[in-house]
Amino acid sequence: MFRGKKIAVVIPVHNEEKFILSVIRDIPEYVDFVCIVDDASTDGTFSILEKIDDPRIHCFRNESNLGVGGATKRGYVESLKLGCDVVVKADGDGQMPMHCLEKLIEPVCLNECSYAKGNRFLDHSGLETMPALRFLGNIILTFCNKFASGYWHIFDPQNGFTAICAKTLEEIDLDKVHNRFFFENDMLLNLNINSSRVRDVSIPTLYGNEESDIRIMKIVFTFPFLFMKRFARRVVQKYILLNFSPIALFLIAGFILDAWGLFFGLFHWYLSIKTGIPATTGTVMLSVLPFILGFQLILQAIVLDIQETPA
Repeated sequence: MFRGKKIAVVIPVHNEEKFILSVIRDIPEYVDFVCIVDDASTDGTFSILEKIDDPRIHCFRNESNLGVGGATKRGYVESLKLGCDVVVKADGDGQMPMHCLEKLIEPVCLNECSYAKGNRFLDHSGLETMPALRFLGNIILTFCNKFASGYWHIFDPQNGFTAICAKTLEEIDLDKVHNRFFFENDMLLNLNINSSRVRDVSIPTLYGNEESDIRIMKIVFTFPFLFMKRFARRVVQKYILLNFSPIALFLIAGFILDAWGLFFGLFHWYLSIKTGIPATTGTVMLSVLPFILGFQLILQAIVLDIQETPA
């Protein structure tokens, strides 16, 4: 136990036979339960897990590969069954320093927040070892997540080293959380709908010889659609269904006006090129003014959304 709270660590693994033993070895003694979910590994990962003699460790195996999110969600469910108070999620590749676990779970145990997550960007020394492409990708995805999730003070949303209060976890409909690499982003989106308090914790990441299963092109073609879809769901649920807010009105009106201004302007620009006759001043204004007004409404909605961030 830690500060009177039962702690569970969930570790989703897929083909981690080289790293899983060292990860388990580094888990602090105060951790009460370790739920390891083998996500249909094709190497010797599960055979290694079966041989571990530690009463804290509970091993589960998915017959088919559900993805990191699917495996983590199963671990979450099993941890709640064990009666834990705080659930930590850590990957099985050894990138998450277990000596920082106390720093991660402390704000949750002290009820300072409902969800704590690692932030590699707060530890400047660790940034030097982060691959350049991953650094750039994290920056872009962070700003996309800020807009979609509504947690404007949170950075590095892809960080998989997290801790969540059991009561908060029980309030989340895990069936609506993404099963694969969008999982960490999706957790933040669902937490915001419930107005849960989230905090960043400075946690360095250890980069070694592990190989990531993330494919850049898959992220490029899937994440933007997922961000837009989750953003729309958050606005509808939080600002229309739960408590009607001017934020929803500003966003809807802003996007309609921007769409009108953009397509009306492009249409008449095309006509001007085709006919050789320049558009009149009035036609140009019918495009520009709605676009500017719509942009201002969206900016105002963003400002109000920032003020609504759970403190």
